[in-house]
Amino acid sequence: MTLSTASASRPVVGLRGQLLFIVGALAALTLMLTLLRGALLVWNWELAAEVTRGDLLEAFFNGLRFDLRVVVIVGAPLMLTVLSARLMAMRTLQCLWLTLATLLLCLLGTIELSFYREFHQRLNTLVFQYLQEDPATVLSMLWYGFPVVRLLLGMALVSWLMYRSYRWLDRHTRLPDSAANRQHSQLGALTARVSVLLLLLLSSTVLARGTLRQGPPLRWGDAFTTESTFTNQLGLTPALTLYSAAKAQFSDHRNNAWLGLMDDSKATEVTRHLLLTANDQLIDAEQAPVRRKSESPAETVLPVRNVVVVLMESFAGYYTGALGSPLGITPEFDRLSKEGLLFTRYFSNGTHTHQGMFATMACFPNLPGFEYLMQEPEGGHAFSGLPQLLSKRGFDDLYVYNGDFAWDNQKGFFGKQGMRHFIGRNEYVNPVFSDPTWGVSDQDMFDRAVTELNALDHTRPFYALLQTLSNHTPYALPDPLPVDAVSGQGVNDEHLTAMRYSDWALGRFFDQVRNEPWYKDTLFVVIGDHGFGTPRQLTDLDLLRFNVPMLLIAPGITERFGQRNDIVGTQVDVVPTIMGRLGGEVQQQCWGRDLLALPTEDKGFGVIKPSGGGQTVGLLQGDQLVLQPRGEQPRAYRYQLGPEAAVTPLPQVPTELDEQLKAYVQTATTALLENRVGVEVATGKGD
Repeated sequence: MTLSTASASRPVVGLRGQLLFIVGALAALTLMLTLLRGALLVWNWELAAEVTRGDLLEAFFNGLRFDLRVVVIVGAPLMLTVLSARLMAMRTLQCLWLTLATLLLCLLGTIELSFYREFHQRLNTLVFQYLQEDPATVLSMLWYGFPVVRLLLGMALVSWLMYRSYRWLDRHTRLPDSAANRQHSQLGALTARVSVLLLLLLSSTVLARGTLRQGPPLRWGDAFTTESTFTNQLGLTPALTLYSAAKAQFSDHRNNAWLGLMDDSKATEVTRHLLLTANDQLIDAEQAPVRRKSESPAETVLPVRNVVVVLMESFAGYYTGALGSPLGITPEFDRLSKEGLLFTRYFSNGTHTHQGMFATMACFPNLPGFEYLMQEPEGGHAFSGLPQLLSKRGFDDLYVYNGDFAWDNQKGFFGKQGMRHFIGRNEYVNPVFSDPTWGVSDQDMFDRAVTELNALDHTRPFYALLQTLSNHTPYALPDPLPVDAVSGQGVNDEHLTAMRYSDWALGRFFDQVRNEPWYKDTLFVVIGDHGFGTPRQLTDLDLLRFNVPMLLIAPGITERFGQRNDIVGTQVDVVPTIMGRLGGEVQQQCWGRDLLALPTEDKGFGVIKPSGGGQTVGLLQGDQLVLQPRGEQPRAYRYQLGPEAAVTPLPQVPTELDEQLKAYVQTATTALLENRVGVEVATGKGD
């Protein structure tokens, strides 16, 4: 065989073959993304138990539209190759590019399987937040909390199969050299290539827009076409949600702030009307929006001098027996609730612990653009929180925690606020159990808290923050367990077992301190930092993730206030409610209210926002909820909590509630940016 003969029979790449390769490869990539969406559905199947087949089909159709945007981006370099025979011939490089993109997209899809199960959100800024934390802790949490090996093996298998499919397409879309030569010898070869490129660009533009309508291209809101939050979320694509999160995370966070929604003076006026009561006297009105002197009525003061706040990790109201759960997860808390005052419509301000910490102790809400406040420069402001208010009264302080105070900048933040005595994971000796990821067990934390509380100088009043941690991924618990493991609740069995263990440790703590001399002089506040995912994903905010119990235990509290209170409250109400029970005049600028000194007709309110960098906030008032995504139309619902938790859309959004939500968020954001959030007039950025 001559050299020319061999050359004539060798398969090469022609324009038609390259077009077939591009279409085939991108079709295979689209199929893979659809299969990953199916895996997300199967992995979180319990959330789809009541979803109709029609809604699922609609979610997959919406998902296809979003997936095609990603596929077009991946295929762009391949489309440009049609301009050059040399570029078309570089099939190995094209296959490597496709495989690299496949590997990345498959990695995102694999990560999201467990991410969505944990947070009920698609990939968002939480990813970057965890990357900024201690790598050893994050890796340990992933290794012990999730089936990392199985997921990585599955990802590797899918990527390898996709690579083999690209090589198969490469082999079967080459033309004989003679056919290619006939094509390229024609006078219009260049015209043909340009025409094909224009056709590809035109079709890609349509697919990338995702819609034929005039105006903006496909947006995340276009996936929200059903009544099911899960199926709406299912229609999104992780690469695009993570890209949007990256733009928000790495741009100036002030661009995400809710400013300019209305005239500042009007926003301040509306916010003052929301927060100020007959027991408040506004001061420094030109310097701060809601700085005031407050003094609760004498008949609402309790005979207490100490305060202990117990912040319970992931203590979800939906699974709390005292709030109606029939599962028996919290028998100790249920027993304690009969000794104190239980708030039945209580909510966290965010869905992560750090938000629960600064809302509860610093009395400042979780705001768009500032949900990582404890790590932001603005976290150095002097807030109107429990440390500031009680330090002025000469209180001693104590913070006992299972883990490392470097996480979430806890020691830096609370140290700046005025706390001095910290007991973390490195201060425990011979703990009963130590989790390699987070720290010691809840029973170790509570045991150490008993020791530290008894060792305080009880001639001085004190306040303490005790924070649990065992009810957190990877749920590393003592063996043997002092409680029965939970079964029959699907993917939440492990989480609920950890919650039952934390509840046991809480009850044991109260049994240990009940007979201590300082107990009868102490107000105990037991509150969840946030909830966690349930089979009922109510509204885009996933309302049940915010519902937490709050219990006040103190001498005379049930005689004066009863055993249950249905007023709406959030964590920013904790500090003013505490100060009201201690009595006396207090100068403060809390973004909540004393819930036990309100008029009987007041239904209470709360502003909430989920983690993850999203721009949706909500206002709860009575049994109504208004959701406001930035740049979108607000929505309103009537909600109910408990075992039969549900929401019913309202035909119209109450104008007053929508205005109050925007005013509150704008006023709080402006005050934070201008360092006007403290008890006294700030003298500089770092005050």
